[in-house]
Amino acid sequence: MPRVVCVAGARPNYMKIKPVMDALERRGADVVLVHTGQHYDPAMNDVFFADLGIRPPDRFLGVGSGTHAEQTGRVMTAFEPLLGEVRPDIVVVVGDINSTLACALVTAKAGPLLAHVEAGLRSRDWGMPEEVNRVVTDRVSDHLLAPSPDAAENLRAEGYREDQIHLVGNVMIDTLLANLERARASDVVSRYGLTAGGYGLVTLHRPANVDDPEVLGGLLKALGEIAGRCPLLLPVHPRAAQRLADVGVPGGIQLVPPAGYLDFIALQDSARLVLTDSGGVQEETTALGVPCVTLRDNTERPITVEQGTNVLAGRDPARIVSTVHRVLDDPPGPRRPELWDGRASDRIADVLLAGGTASTRPRPTDRTLPI
Repeated sequence: MPRVVCVAGARPNYMKIKPVMDALERRGADVVLVHTGQHYDPAMNDVFFADLGIRPPDRFLGVGSGTHAEQTGRVMTAFEPLLGEVRPDIVVVVGDINSTLACALVTAKAGPLLAHVEAGLRSRDWGMPEEVNRVVTDRVSDHLLAPSPDAAENLRAEGYREDQIHLVGNVMIDTLLANLERARASDVVSRYGLTAGGYGLVTLHRPANVDDPEVLGGLLKALGEIAGRCPLLLPVHPRAAQRLADVGVPGGIQLVPPAGYLDFIALQDSARLVLTDSGGVQEETTALGVPCVTLRDNTERPITVEQGTNVLAGRDPARIVSTVHRVLDDPPGPRRPELWDGRASDRIADVLLAGGTASTRPRPTDRTLPI
């Protein structure tokens, strides 16, 4: 059976890599888990490994924070000798963080097959670092594992071969469904003095929302108005904590420490609505049937708007407030997209283990022979 390196680097990756590892190992693959250390804060890291039951990584690169160039370069420098030593047949990267891009580039030059979980997602916003990471990672990948039909169509429109594109479903939902009953046993809602269906949950972390004091001030003003109708709970992302303190948080918004995976799923599941700038939260709320208002002008997950419970509100305070009132007055009915069924990781494992080797299949820029 092949040796497969699975790469994780930050909190958004953990929920995606765990079911893929499990599915590969059930089929007898030799799986090596590499953690780049892009997220190293215990609240963003250790508790997720514990909640999800992820075994300790086989290799920890410890790259830490820095500018995009510094972080990407450090991951590449640390990952290159590891690949030379481990000599995998396949490398699996997930999502769109700097570690994803760095390990994809090193793998493409080293020669193993490269698989990208969540391929084809596009926000069309070139100002988002994640968009650049997604596009470049897809370009050098052999297997493009798309979570939704729109992602597969994006890849076709960009000229990828059909043998590269695999519509497999959403691995985030595999993890969510596998852990939902455990999450519902959490006491986190009552711990914060809340009642199910009686509060809104907020997450803010994207640089475009938290790094500019004027933008952040406008968002907080809107949240303050909303809190007059529905009290809000805001688990504070480490990168946003000081900025929130500097701008000042209105009354009615309860700040709490970052939540572990199970607690956060429980908080989403019991919320009246969720306000977020996170891609993953848009997916989780859709799967849970909880109304979601996204504080961004675009989304790389349009299926959550078309087939789910998500509404794009942008970042204009007045528009956010009016959108939230509309959602509270007339909540969308629950809808879950096809293939968000808890079996995406099995489909991924089937693709990877039947997909040939670097010496037997066409590589990313090869052209298939005409029929």
